Order: sequence, then structure tokens, then C-alpha cells
Amino acid sequence: MASVDGAYDCVTKTPMGDQQSVFTVIASGDRFNGTNAGPLGALDVKDGKVDGNRLTWVMEMTMPMPMTLTCEAIVNGDKLTGTIDAGAFGTLTMTGTKRT
Repeated sequence: MASVDGAYDCVTKTPMGDQQSVFTVIASGDRFNGTNAGPLGALDVKDGKVDGNRLTWVMEMTMPMPMTLTCEAIVNGDKLTGTIDAGAFGTLTMTGTKRT
């Protein structure tokens, strides 16, 4: 099975427009750590889980306002597609391509 590890160049569709970021995944068994780094800073992955090619995690956003983001993504080859539950802002879509 292909590894989910790597850095992904991502775009998240938000109410404030497309937000670019680099999502880094460092897997260890059925868990993973990493960050999602964008123009507003980097968010650490919390409670990252790996189930095959499916990733689930939480990020604690502080800027522009405090919010808990509940995230899920599927890695298919070098592509990542996922969703970010941003509470009152609804569900945001996230797509990415793994850096080689």
C-alpha cells in the first residue's frame, strides 16, 4: 500500500476565498502527526488517525478566531481530497497534490 506520508500542496475553499497551504503528514502505524501551514500560520494536527488511505484529524485554529476544525481526507495516489468541518462556517473542501 502506498504511504500517506508526505507534504501536500493544498487548496481549501473557504468563505474568504481559496486558501493555499502545505499539509504535512508523518504517519506512525495508525496515527499521524503533522501541520497545515498557510498564510495565517501553521496549525498542528491533533489526534491524527490513519485508516488505510483515510486520514482523520483535528486542528485548533486561533486566527482569525478560535475554532476547532474537524478534518477528514482520502489519499489516492498523489492526490488528497477532504473536508474540514468549520462549525458555523460549514464544511470546507480541501484538495491537494503530494510533492515529489
